[in-house]
Amino acid sequence: MKRAQRLTRSMIGTLVLVLALLLSACSGGNGGNNGGASGTPAPTPEPSESASASPSASPEQPADGSPLEQAYAGKYKGTKVTMFGPFVDVDQVKFEEAIKEFETKTGIDIQYEGSKEFEATIAIRVDGGNAPDIADFPQPGLLQSFVKTGKVIDVTTFLDAEKLKANYNQSWLDMATMEGPNGKIMSGVWNRSSVKSLVWYPKKQFEEAGYTIPQTWDELLALTEQIAKDGDPAWAIGIESGAATGWPATDWIEDIMLRTTTPENYDKWVKGELPFTDPIVKNAVEKMSEIWLNEDYVYGGTKSVVTTAFGDSVGPMFENPPKAWLHRQASFITSFFPEGSKPGEDYDWFYLPPIDPQYGNPVLVAGDIYAMFNDRPEVRAVMEFFTTGESIKTWVQSGGVIAPMNDAPLDWYTSDVERRMAQLIQDASTLRFDGSDLMPGSVGAGTFWKGMTDYVSGTVELDKALEEIQAGFNQ
Repeated sequence: MKRAQRLTRSMIGTLVLVLALLLSACSGGNGGNNGGASGTPAPTPEPSESASASPSASPEQPADGSPLEQAYAGKYKGTKVTMFGPFVDVDQVKFEEAIKEFETKTGIDIQYEGSKEFEATIAIRVDGGNAPDIADFPQPGLLQSFVKTGKVIDVTTFLDAEKLKANYNQSWLDMATMEGPNGKIMSGVWNRSSVKSLVWYPKKQFEEAGYTIPQTWDELLALTEQIAKDGDPAWAIGIESGAATGWPATDWIEDIMLRTTTPENYDKWVKGELPFTDPIVKNAVEKMSEIWLNEDYVYGGTKSVVTTAFGDSVGPMFENPPKAWLHRQASFITSFFPEGSKPGEDYDWFYLPPIDPQYGNPVLVAGDIYAMFNDRPEVRAVMEFFTTGESIKTWVQSGGVIAPMNDAPLDWYTSDVERRMAQLIQDASTLRFDGSDLMPGSVGAGTFWKGMTDYVSGTVELDKALEEIQAGFNQ
């Protein structure tokens, strides 16, 4: 028994040793819901001074390596780790392909279950005492609600803090840090990301026309004006998306907020502490309006923005010659480009330029954060695996996803277009998550979408729209 082994034989007699063994036998063999494969219970560990604590039935740190190293040594062969998330169809196939080699090498079976109703189902499972070992949250705001209740494991109790700092831009770690009932914890690890601060353009025709990549907001406006003078509207914009109509406009506001105020103000805005009616937020919308509300700058005119599906809006860029030249959207938009379009030839992207130099080169991102609900040694090993580029290698190589980790080599990416996105994330002065995904649903997926749609369509004036959006925080 472990406790008996810690006693110094010179300090006890045979009788004491026997008594200790009997006491240990009476108290130590119950297993429990969080027990490992051996049936030994794994109590929730207290934070340790060394973040490299290894998984164990006790919070003490064995000397035989990190959780992941022990997994590769075969220590957890035959164990199972359950995982629940929103990956279905093609994404589920790509995820399972990415973890296959790890499962083979370690003998750990990661049992993934995907659902299109993840957001609703995860709450039912957690509240009903049937939480998965690990859950994938594409919306950190939803994860925060579970962190507040104390149901999420603080990953710093077993992950090496220095390794995390070396492998992630600090902003990723900041975004994973959330307020729990007993203070802040690191609520999970980031495993997949997409980049939002991108402006797409028809590369070949753009260069043939003599246009150059703008480095500042003023240069972007000058380019927009030059294209208009040449006879075309510069921008392809559409925000129609069924019940989610308006969300592309919220992305623009978030990107502009990061370029016109501090990251701290952005965070306050997301939390509702900096109201939409504040001049800082109004200024961001007015900056967007310099482009959106100019009939000469938008394909189809301002009125078409609300009625054009966001995926269809890119079409004019691919006509010959192009009827529009610029489109700001996240990395996923390439799936809406014409079939056969070649990255780096038919299309490319440039970084949405900074507006105020004092705020550096911020990048707006989306992504998936994996949170841990059950603390067992094999679950710790899987979580550590998810902090490595290796855990997403085959997905990166298949295209369409960017690794947030620094140890994912750029040569994994199949095109320069995606390699530069990865580099952009690594070099960003500030990273912030999509604000509407962090706001309460009544705002981020409610009044923010509707308010921007009403404003762009001309239904309401800006001040009234901002008041209506802010009212969502009271719902």
